Amino acid sequence: MGEIRVVRASSEHEKYAQAISDLIYQATKNKDSGLAQRTPNYIISKMKEGKGVIAFADNDEIAGFCYVETWQHGQFVANSGLIVNPKFRGMGLATRIKQEAFNLSRDLFPNAKIFGLTTSEAVMRINTKLGYIPVTYSRLTDDDAFWKGCESCANYDILQRTGRKNCLCTGMVFDPNDEHK
Repeated sequence: MGEIRVVRASSEHEKYAQAISDLIYQATKNKDSGLAQRTPNYIISKMKEGKGVIAFADNDEIAGFCYVETWQHGQFVANSGLIVNPKFRGMGLATRIKQEAFNLSRDLFPNAKIFGLTTSEAVMRINTKLGYIPVTYSRLTDDDAFWKGCESCANYDILQRTGRKNCLCTGMVFDPNDEHK
């Protein structure tokens, strides 16, 4: 396999939205992740807003994707939907995509807390290297629209039963104002 390019997504990448949505669907169907399903239109909106990171193999095959979402008027930013095509796993690509999404978040929202929810041990390791710390759900955004995004996750019933206090995901936050980071 050749070089994999990781770039900030834009409207020129809209044609890949269906393939990205299909990758997310397959990962959730195969129980590879607890990702919430995202429609091609939602992915296109992130691309048009300049809030996505996309990875391509030499033949322009989608190798991975991640997007940035804001909550509570930009006080919180999530790097969400991190997906790596199974063909390209084990090559450090998730780290490269996540690093670029983190950089994009810091560029667009330098004072925001960057947070995420994940069931992936690999993502937890990546987040830790970026300066995130594990936190209780009470330290995450309380924006109902964020939590609504969890409805398409296979584990949503757990989140509901616990009153949004916990689920199978681990909450992690990078706080740019934390002097201990």
